[in-house]
Amino acid sequence: MVLMSPQPSAPAPTATPASMVNWALAAKTAAAIAPAGPPMRSREIAQAVENLHLMADKSVPHVHEISKLEAARDLRDSEVLVVDRASWAKANTQSFAVMMDPIMSALAAKQAEKSKGTPAGTGNFSATVTGAQLGTVLAFLSSKVLGQYDPFAALAAPTITENSAGTHQASGGRLLLVAPNIITVERDLKVDPDDFRLWVCLHEQTHRVQFAAAPWLRHHMLAEIEKLGGLLVGDSDNLGERLMTAVKQMGAKKVPVEPAAAPSRGGVLDLLQDPEQKAALSHVTAVMSLLEGHANVVMDGVDARIVPSVRTIRQRFNSRGKDRSAMEKFIRNLLGLDAKMRQYSDGAKFVRETVSMVGMDGFNNVWTQAENLPTEPEIHNARLWVERMGL
Repeated sequence: MVLMSPQPSAPAPTATPASMVNWALAAKTAAAIAPAGPPMRSREIAQAVENLHLMADKSVPHVHEISKLEAARDLRDSEVLVVDRASWAKANTQSFAVMMDPIMSALAAKQAEKSKGTPAGTGNFSATVTGAQLGTVLAFLSSKVLGQYDPFAALAAPTITENSAGTHQASGGRLLLVAPNIITVERDLKVDPDDFRLWVCLHEQTHRVQFAAAPWLRHHMLAEIEKLGGLLVGDSDNLGERLMTAVKQMGAKKVPVEPAAAPSRGGVLDLLQDPEQKAALSHVTAVMSLLEGHANVVMDGVDARIVPSVRTIRQRFNSRGKDRSAMEKFIRNLLGLDAKMRQYSDGAKFVRETVSMVGMDGFNNVWTQAENLPTEPEIHNARLWVERMGL
């Protein structure tokens, strides 16, 4: 999973007039209400942390073998951290603060201009964007995420790391493995811990390799996310009303969707109505589908020679979620998490179809430059991308 999260050890940013969010409160709220992890003794925790680091290292040669990306040979520009749920949530508040700063500044300026001559706090959209609300969402997500690669970590807080090659400053991203969640799932599924952890690491380390292979990608993604956010700021007058409409519709009876209608992206993403907004989201969606789908293809490229119980793991992992509570389903709909799962399958289908036509070396042209990234229509029809690339 590609998300954003500067170093967990750094102090959480506080609220500023421009940010309109109390980030420190968000981190504190998430840590306070996040579900407790599985009961473990100190020695068990230490062993799990050590083992996860081992599996993360062990997975890299397999990523190299399957992806054929030479960047997998040297990943010193980034680091691997094994974290708990509170640290994961805190890391994400730091990331959001960095990523959202220009968007929040623009929104604050617009709201300040509109509120001249009106009582303080009246009709201010920022009142709905509070640290407590964000912390509640992060608390929910903190128990769901197994691993996360943050390509923007060094942009927020560069760190000094040491390994066999010596001391250096990490200039790339950071991989977070959320130990309580990995252990919880492997116990629930009753699968071999070593096999499951290696399987998870294969997916997450692939993200690390993707950004090492395409060092331009993180700046491209950041610019596109900022662009999309800027468009939302421009339409902030209607955003609150449309959000409330979407929430109400989630509780309504589902009605059949016309075949010609555009597919739902899930949750608040369906609020985007302006053509320019939709175009910006389409590009971000295509890139995320590519990244997640490619990582899934690598993860599924292993066989029993690498992960002995991989078939059992896949079967049991894919059957998860059938007994979710009504509250969890509601939150997943609101956040668009089921749409996120469609990104995995859509992107994986694109990668497999492309590789079947031009081989892995041909597919790897996608990492060369931003112009080679697939569009959303190409994600759904790999031949369009192959033809555009002249492969």
